[in-house]
Amino acid sequence: MSKNQELKRHCPLVPLKGILVTENIANNYNDVSAFCPDPSDLLIATYPKAGTTWVQEIVDLLLHSGDSETCKRAPTPIRMPFLENTARIGMPSGLDLLKAMEPPRVIKTHLPFHLVPKGFWENKCKVIYVARNAKDNLVSYFYFDQMNLTHPDPGPWEGYIQKFMQGQLPWGSWYDHVKGYWQERERRNILYLFYEDMKENPRREMARIMRYLDLSLSDDVISRIVELTSFKTMKDNPMANYNFITKPIFDQSRSTFMRKGEVGDWMNHFTPEQAAEFDEDSEKKMKHVNIPFRTQL
Repeated sequence: MSKNQELKRHCPLVPLKGILVTENIANNYNDVSAFCPDPSDLLIATYPKAGTTWVQEIVDLLLHSGDSETCKRAPTPIRMPFLENTARIGMPSGLDLLKAMEPPRVIKTHLPFHLVPKGFWENKCKVIYVARNAKDNLVSYFYFDQMNLTHPDPGPWEGYIQKFMQGQLPWGSWYDHVKGYWQERERRNILYLFYEDMKENPRREMARIMRYLDLSLSDDVISRIVELTSFKTMKDNPMANYNFITKPIFDQSRSTFMRKGEVGDWMNHFTPEQAAEFDEDSEKKMKHVNIPFRTQL
């Protein structure tokens, strides 16, 4: 690893209003918090590695009636800026990109509910939230942190499980994240989706998104979008697979940005003892909410 890459790994996590984020995002948060969206803007919110890029591509295709060429006009983070992301090599900050775009805009965030700029709620913007079961989310995040050189080194699997349970990862606790949006979903008109539902029946979930966006597309167009947003197709799509982001940011020789996209891959990683400890901890953290997660289909 080059000296430049080693320096990237030294980007520390710092506290920001109850969660941990990388230092550059914490330093940029006041500007992010002051962002005032247009009422026509759409926010896609997720905990990292919960199907964010998948839903972004679905939304872009729905908004452009399944026109795949239009949706290849630029890579995902250029078409749909990452709100809190700071400028990187060859990539403007999310806020700079948004300033240069005319509404309506599609905006991505990993911020928990309490850190989303208040303007989204004051202007009654539509918000799509995607949640993935904790075990698969953890596995996907573990591999992502191996290749994402702007995050701290994930360390061994056994220790990473503990970090996840304790919320000691960028963007904080998965448990607080999924609960925060769930508890506000009706009051804020948030479309709350589950990764597992999308894998089980993508057509059904796309129809839900379409209706939420007040769109009306033919069955043929929906079928085309289902094909265009399959895991294999997106993994081969240079505008969606993040291959354009290379070292010293992403080292995809360690793990690809789009790795498996499966439900139940956690069973290939957790020992029975680890699963039992994780389940016991999860039950305590989730006992006051009834969010219908599934860990296999």
